[in-house]
Amino acid sequence: MSLNIVLIEPEIPNNTGNIGRLALATGSRLHLVKPLGFEIDDKRLKRAGLDYWQHLEVIYYDNIDDFFTKNGKAKMVFLSSHGTKSHWDIDFKENMFLIFGKESVGLSKQLTEKYKDRLFKIPLFNKHIRSLNLANAVSIIVYEGLRQLQ
Repeated sequence: MSLNIVLIEPEIPNNTGNIGRLALATGSRLHLVKPLGFEIDDKRLKRAGLDYWQHLEVIYYDNIDDFFTKNGKAKMVFLSSHGTKSHWDIDFKENMFLIFGKESVGLSKQLTEKYKDRLFKIPLFNKHIRSLNLANAVSIIVYEGLRQLQ
C-alpha cells in the first residue's frame, strides 16, 4: 500500500518534520511544493522528523506548475476546510495523491474552485474551531486511506 502526501508551500518546519515521520511510518511518499517557509536543513524540521528523514522518500517541486506538470494525470484528492464532502467519502486508491495547502491559508481559491469535485474536508464538531493542525489532518487522512486500502 502506498499513498502520496503533498504539501503545497508548507510554512512550519515542525509540521513538515512530523508529516515526514508519518510518511515513513505508513510507507507513503512525501511531496514538497516550493516555496517552503523554511530551509530544508532547519533544525526544527530535523528534530520533528528525528533521525528518520534520511530514510524518507521526498520529492521536491519548484512550484505548483512543476508539480502538476509531473503528476497531472495521477489520481488526486484535495483537502480543505472549504470542502463540502467528508473525508469518509473519499474512494482511496493505491498511489493516490493527497493534496494539502499551507498552514496559514490552506489551498488557494484557484485550486479549490478548479477541483471542487475532488475537494474534501475533515468534519469538525465544534463551531469554535476553523481547522485542525496540518500534521494532525494529514494523519487522519492517511490512516483512513490505509484502512480503506487494506
